[in-house]
Amino acid sequence: MAHVAAWKKDLVSELVQDMREAPVVAVVDMAGIPGQQVQSMRAGLRAYAKLKMTKNNLMLLALEEASKDKPGLEALKDAVHGQCAIVTTDMDPFKLFKKLQATMSPAPAKEGQLAPFDIVVPKGPTPFGPGPIIGELQKIGLPAAIEAGKIVVKKDTTLVKSGEPISGPIAAMLPKLEILPMVVGMDLRSAYEGGVVYGKDVLDIPEDYYSTMFATAAYNALALGVSIAFPTKETIVPLIAKAFRESMGLSVSAAIPTKENIDILLAKADAQMLSVASACGYTNDAIAARLSSAAAAATVAAPVVEAATESVEEEEEEVSEEEAAAGLSALFG
Repeated sequence: MAHVAAWKKDLVSELVQDMREAPVVAVVDMAGIPGQQVQSMRAGLRAYAKLKMTKNNLMLLALEEASKDKPGLEALKDAVHGQCAIVTTDMDPFKLFKKLQATMSPAPAKEGQLAPFDIVVPKGPTPFGPGPIIGELQKIGLPAAIEAGKIVVKKDTTLVKSGEPISGPIAAMLPKLEILPMVVGMDLRSAYEGGVVYGKDVLDIPEDYYSTMFATAAYNALALGVSIAFPTKETIVPLIAKAFRESMGLSVSAAIPTKENIDILLAKADAQMLSVASACGYTNDAIAARLSSAAAAATVAAPVVEAATESVEEEEEEVSEEEAAAGLSALFG
């Protein structure tokens, strides 16, 4: 049986203990991060997480052992490849992803790295004055020339297409052109919590996702409550407003006059009258003239009608007195 160094056993034991105690275990990509930056990131994590880097086979052994107490943890083994580390924490996976994403920063490319996107040098002046460097620029494929005492690139030029390896001369020239195409930092690959493993595609959600989701849910719940007439503190005002609108519509359609709808009914009647008059050949001016004439006639006739009304009331009063006397006579006759 092969001898296993004591430090390896101790390190695996530490990893297993951390995984058992922490509710969240994650595998983080550490590729391309300089050692000094790793130490700085580790210090920044110390307040809320532990980060351990070791050989991949030791991390795989620790995951296998810890999964005996945490079923499903072994699924993280698929994320252990290349340069990576184990992070254990109490922070939920989504918050942890955002924290680690904040460590990402631009970095220069190294020879042989694959371009993450098309690396384009834009048309225009470079930081360089006339000199031998113009030959280096032309050698990597840039149409460089001297104009007004500056080396300029004559047109937009794609040096490396996305996914292609970056050559040594291009990698050396890009920082001089102030182009940093790579991004380095702790990139969370997968995280385990409560028997579930979350991939990067699940954890990488927009900042406003939750607020938008909850706002949509609240709007839909309110709409449902109003549609089924379910009274709550939130729905009671919309329900009363809806009931008022519907009762108003019903009373108007049935022509039942109320204090609230009388103006609407009168306007509706005027509109119908004007429509009928217009259908009979009357113009708007003629209709207005007839209404004005009718109003004037009513004004002139008002005193006559009032006098006639008073005369009728007096006659009714006299008749009533005669009838009363006749009644008394009959009573004592």
